[in-house]
Amino acid sequence: MLIAQIKSLAKENFDETRSFRREMHQNPELSFKEFKTQKRIKSYLEGIGITNITTCATTGLVALIEGKNPEKKTVALRADIDALPIHEENNVSYSSKNAGVMHACGHDVHTSCLLGAAKILNNLRSEFEGTIKLVIQPGEEKLPGGASIMIQEGVLNNPDVDAMIGQHVMPLIDAGKVGFRKGLYMASADEIYITIHGKGGHGAHPHLNIDPIAIAAQVITGLQQIVSRSAKPAIPSVLSIGKIIGLGATNVIPDKVEMEGTFRTFNEEWRMEAHSKIEEVVKNITTALGGTCDVEVRKGYPFLYNDDEKTENAKQAAIDYLGAENVEELEIWPAGEDFAYFSQQVPSCFYRLGIRNESAGITSMLHTPTFDIDEKALEVGVGLMAYAAIRELGA
Repeated sequence: MLIAQIKSLAKENFDETRSFRREMHQNPELSFKEFKTQKRIKSYLEGIGITNITTCATTGLVALIEGKNPEKKTVALRADIDALPIHEENNVSYSSKNAGVMHACGHDVHTSCLLGAAKILNNLRSEFEGTIKLVIQPGEEKLPGGASIMIQEGVLNNPDVDAMIGQHVMPLIDAGKVGFRKGLYMASADEIYITIHGKGGHGAHPHLNIDPIAIAAQVITGLQQIVSRSAKPAIPSVLSIGKIIGLGATNVIPDKVEMEGTFRTFNEEWRMEAHSKIEEVVKNITTALGGTCDVEVRKGYPFLYNDDEKTENAKQAAIDYLGAENVEELEIWPAGEDFAYFSQQVPSCFYRLGIRNESAGITSMLHTPTFDIDEKALEVGVGLMAYAAIRELGA
């Protein structure tokens, strides 16, 4: 009966959910600058009768929906609201109006689904015991991550959060389906910044110079040995250099080369050991070849861990709500996500919402200028999040 009621409400509210998603997609704001988005979300919550709202992390919001016996248990639902510095290339009526800024990671979807679920939960608050805490988080895409700031400001307290649920779009899963994984799911994500100093000069006289480009080539090769020869094979690790700047020319050896990259893994002890090895490899190779270097490994988000019990509860909710044929098992995913901060503080489940539709050409990956969704996923995202929250409360 409850599932049928939630499905009916999700369907009834679909146009409103889609409209909010499109409005948000047209008006994206970068990390920690989401002031207009925050104002719009607050207005929406107040409009559906939710008034217990507070500000957190400057541009974030926290709101409470209290059922019967609100002290019994608290389940938090999280959505992120920031966009990315990407110029949208989609030719759709709701494409970004802010040049160079785009919701290319689905945060507009996460937020509209959360608000749609909030409307349902507020309407059904006499049907469950406990409290739903809505965590509307800024700055997921930028260090130090809005989740860490919200935690510092007490988002998990008053009332204390007993379980937390997060939902994220997945372009590899068809719309209408969802995916779950217990235990380790997403990687820690650290940033690497390297500057190699040499001695520039004419390319025809390399013996008179200290070539930082040649040193950089050796450094990149050496760094790959950290993953292939120092990491335990059982611990997934990725080390990628994605940016190299060496402002020389065909006949000019530059004075320096700057490089940036990322290191990702799923084990904190190995993570710290690898940080030391990165610095050691860069310094030793550079010194041996006559140069000097600056190395910074900037610690990012921790790995994301899905609590077995909470994930099983949410997965069973999905099976009940969508049918087992629409619930998939996820593989480990080496991308980073600051929901990980929440997952290391309270028992959590972070699952994936399918948005793909190959027949409609909706196949672009996250963080690309052509990213979009099959909007029928919104109805699934709204209803499942509402049902999973009520099921976790024990109703």
